[in-house]
Formats: sequence, C-alpha cells, structure tokens
Amino acid sequence: MELLSRVSFGHVATSMRAMPFVAPARHLLTEDGLTVRMHAGLGYQQACAGSVVAYGADNFNSGDTVLWSVQCTGTAEIIEPTRALEELYGPGPRSVDGEPFEPVYMRLVPQFVTVHTFDYS
Repeated sequence: MELLSRVSFGHVATSMRAMPFVAPARHLLTEDGLTVRMHAGLGYQQACAGSVVAYGADNFNSGDTVLWSVQCTGTAEIIEPTRALEELYGPGPRSVDGEPFEPVYMRLVPQFVTVHTFDYS
C-alpha cells in the first residue's frame, strides 16, 4: 500500500450490468484505507457502491528502472468528504469527457493486495 502513496492516479475496476469496466481515478491513502475520487457524471460510482472492486496503480511511465504495479481488492463505499479530505485532494480537472467535473468519493478498505515488480536495471 505504501507504493500507492508514490503516485496519484490509478484505475477502479468492477462490473456494470454484467460487463467489466475500468475507470480512471485519483487516490489517497488515509487512516480509513484507500480513498478514491472520480467523476460522478459517468455514473460508475453506482456500480461500485457496496460492491467488491479492484483498484490498481503503477509507476510504468516513471522512467525508473524498477517498475511496480499494485492491485487491491475490497468493498467500495461512497462517502461524503470532509473539508480536510477535499483539501488533500486539491482541485479536480475542469472537465471529464467535455462535462464539468463533479467529484464523488469512495472508501475502499483493501482485503487483498498484490504487488508485481519488474527490474530493468
């Protein structure tokens, strides 16, 4: 989980109407687990809320010689962010797919975590 604090963005994966999907998201590690912010306008949070989701992030475009990928799985819960949490996230994008950005926040308490490393040194 510590590796996730080295990057800001990743992907949420779950299924919607029996079809798998992956959506970009911003994340922060908090005392409560992993908090994810994504665009509410896409409606993906409805499929995630109360469901088991996977979240993944990596440093593949970092230029480092040791690359890593983290995947964690747990149940997602939609939360109302505190002002402090909103400040930690900072401003979001102006728009997503041409729509004004509308944030939605989810908490994920990881039950399974997998890390893969690739050493190119």
